[in-house]
Amino acid sequence: MRAFSLLLERLAFTPSRNGKLKLLSDYVSNTPDPDRGWALAALADGLETKVSFRRFIANILVGRVDPVLFDLSREYVGDTAETVALLWPAPANVADPPRLSDVVQAVREVDKVSIEERVIGWLDRLDANGRLALLKLLTGGLRVGVSARLAKTALAQFGNVDVNAIEEVWHGVEAPYGDLFAWLEGRAAKPDISGSAVFRPLMLAHPLEEGDLEQFVAEDFVAEWKWDGIRIQISAMGEDVRLYSRAGDDIGKAFPDLLEAEWSNVVLDGELLVVRDGIVAPFNDLQQRLNRKTVSKRMLADFPAHVRFYDILIREGEDLRRQSLRERRAHLKDWFAEKTRARADLSETLEFETMEQLQTVWRETRANGIEGLMLKRSDSPYLAGRPKGHWFKWKRAPLTVDTVLMYAQRGSGKRSSFYSDFTFGTWRDTEDGRELVPVGKAYFGFTDDELQQLDRWVRNNTIDRFGPVRSVRPLLVVEVAFDAVHLSSRHKSGLAMRFPRIHRIRWDKPADEADRLHTLQAMIAT
Repeated sequence: MRAFSLLLERLAFTPSRNGKLKLLSDYVSNTPDPDRGWALAALADGLETKVSFRRFIANILVGRVDPVLFDLSREYVGDTAETVALLWPAPANVADPPRLSDVVQAVREVDKVSIEERVIGWLDRLDANGRLALLKLLTGGLRVGVSARLAKTALAQFGNVDVNAIEEVWHGVEAPYGDLFAWLEGRAAKPDISGSAVFRPLMLAHPLEEGDLEQFVAEDFVAEWKWDGIRIQISAMGEDVRLYSRAGDDIGKAFPDLLEAEWSNVVLDGELLVVRDGIVAPFNDLQQRLNRKTVSKRMLADFPAHVRFYDILIREGEDLRRQSLRERRAHLKDWFAEKTRARADLSETLEFETMEQLQTVWRETRANGIEGLMLKRSDSPYLAGRPKGHWFKWKRAPLTVDTVLMYAQRGSGKRSSFYSDFTFGTWRDTEDGRELVPVGKAYFGFTDDELQQLDRWVRNNTIDRFGPVRSVRPLLVVEVAFDAVHLSSRHKSGLAMRFPRIHRIRWDKPADEADRLHTLQAMIAT
């Protein structure tokens, strides 16, 4: 654990990407198996365990630290694991720290009853940095500025291979990645994933930027609707059928109706939607089925899953990714025509002769209930990651509304000293006048300077406290941008925003002039 905790500490305080890559590459070069594999798994995917550690992390301090001191410290630090690590009583004699692999092995095998005692024993053998690393590992909240892609890039540098080669085999190997390291170190052949229903890295699009359209030639591009679902991949090899999210997570348990369909030997790229009578339902309907381990028969009937296919990667063992989009589209149409597919269709391609015509179509997307457009070069191969100059997403203009700041909560990690999570509301008319009702929460959209201004304002205008949350005077107006709004029984206002973010801080606008709830309600259909 000592080397792992030192790695996490250095990663947290190293802002540059190249600096983080060097730290990761050095770690896997100097750390033996299986520790380096488990560390890589924790950074790239998170480690799955049988125990929900978040439920008892705070409780293990009971009898060791005054609960009032813990609550005060937790509010100031802003993170439970860090608070426990700092407050944990230092033992009189520190024993040798446990190995990372021993910790992982134990939490994967030890039963729920005895795991708390095991965690306490580990904490007694670690210093403050080691305790923090242990708790972050157990709760899955490392937060050291390392994405899965960055960890794989460091691994590619270590093995002197292309990062896409790492992505290609990643979901076909298991932690602690002994076969993967053997290949990268020249001790074995590249892991063979052919014939396996594993995830293949998706090709992603860049947001369309100002001036891009003027540089494009219409005949070079294919345009499609951008639907408000989630990007998925169906990988089917024989009877083994998997449904993956864009991050490579297996989400098939939530969509057994899709897995039951006959897909044959194919890997497909598409959009997961809820469709009723040919009409795409709002994202809120799809959300009812996401992140579920089991789905009831009623849910299957009420929220029927549907896939709208964009692309085909592999067909009957033939890898099509080096072919052009135009050629892959022909393969996709041919594959789809082989048999009737009740829960799927093909993404429609739009007819246009000039970019000006396409711009007219884009302006109508919101009125048509569509999220935007996708622009793809017709000669583009299917490349993993987000390659420049091939695919572009042209989202419809966001909706905006003026709201009043109601609550603020401390952030986590680097934001733990600032109030950075903001709940905002709109006015609702009542028999006695009006009231503010919360309509959303946002924690991005502002600059670092604006964050400091907001934090200062919250501290100077606090009227009540609820643990880490502060209630503030209803004086500050923030303009919120969002993609859509849906009905929701879980919120007091009856509404839920899609992707809310703070667009502007309206220091100049009186709170009385903020929008009313009926303004948001009128946007439900737009």
